[in-house]
Amino acid sequence: MSGNILDLKRRVGLVTGAGQGVGRAVALRFAENNAGGVVVNDFRLERAQAVAGEVEKLGVKALAAQCDVTSFDSVTAMFEKARAAFGKVDILVNNAGNAGADPSAVARKPFWEQEPKDWEPFLGTNLFGVLNCVRVAGPAMIANKYGKIVTVISDAGRVGEPNLEIYSGAKAGAAGFMRAVAKDLGRAGITANCVALGATRTPAIERATSDPEAVKRMLKVYQIKRLGEPEDAANMILFLSSDASSWITGQTIPVNGGYSFAM
Repeated sequence: MSGNILDLKRRVGLVTGAGQGVGRAVALRFAENNAGGVVVNDFRLERAQAVAGEVEKLGVKALAAQCDVTSFDSVTAMFEKARAAFGKVDILVNNAGNAGADPSAVARKPFWEQEPKDWEPFLGTNLFGVLNCVRVAGPAMIANKYGKIVTVISDAGRVGEPNLEIYSGAKAGAAGFMRAVAKDLGRAGITANCVALGATRTPAIERATSDPEAVKRMLKVYQIKRLGEPEDAANMILFLSSDASSWITGQTIPVNGGYSFAM
């Protein structure tokens, strides 16, 4: 492991929404790169348990943690279990997110037809879930003078998407929050960054693009003519979770096949 610049040096990572898709890929990348332990969170316990089993097959201890990140009490209980199992949490990956009760791009409802109750799923997970996890994780990281926080957002939060106004706003809010956290916690040796994803092959995207023609239409605005894979995102998240990124903080880094560019 000594030649691996992405070696996590036995540090413990907690990944929200890790029962599938990008979160699962991150949990496995952590295990492959010498993590000291991985807390696999998902809203559905059976999914968390399945991925935790995959992590342990790679020789790394895992904890399956069912938790609703929109509940501060639930997040607090999850971190208490994580610290009981591993003694600490060094790395927090805020990956849990959604695009509403029906995340399919086919079923988007115009903002002007929505009611305030329609906004709650977008804001609850994508914004308040991030706030809850950072609020609970932060004090121990400050005390330890070490921490890595990575929040997964969407390019919708960078450029805006019609009929996804609240989702776009929630993701943009999470990115702004992370920039503020980076300024606040840098003196304690903690980095805080975002990864902004384009269309990545997750269960939600696969439902929305089951028609090959729909994929072709989507990819017209991408420079690299394929959907992103969960591993594409996981590789960047691993980098930002490792000491190889020790002088990078407060940034939003796109992993998006050239859908939009960052300067």
